[in-house]
Amino acid sequence: QVLLVESGGGWVQAGGSLRLSCAASGGTFSSYAMGWFRQAPGKEREFVAGISRSADWAHSADSVRGRFTISRDYAKNTAYLQMNRLKPEDSAVYYCAAGLGEPNKHSSYEYWGQGTEVTVSS
Repeated sequence: QVLLVESGGGWVQAGGSLRLSCAASGGTFSSYAMGWFRQAPGKEREFVAGISRSADWAHSADSVRGRFTISRDYAKNTAYLQMNRLKPEDSAVYYCAAGLGEPNKHSSYEYWGQGTEVTVSS
């Protein structure tokens, strides 16, 4: 059983930056692909970014590409989402996920964090 705990959410003005962290425990961190998803009120949960087990592949959604970067630190068992040039439409609850499948597929992820809220004001 893998436990994921997100942190780093908060309030920021448009154009600002935040870095989300996802601390993993209870499993072998290097065995799992890691991903970030988000869900805004009234909308479905959507894929934001994913990174492979070995970090040799990373992919982000069109809506965030060039602004958001996913990374992972094996020594700290932690995944990150660096978010730059934030927009009001980025406001959502952001979820970290871990899974054994391909990092760009929602169905690959078995374990989920509790979420951290990001609010971007205009």
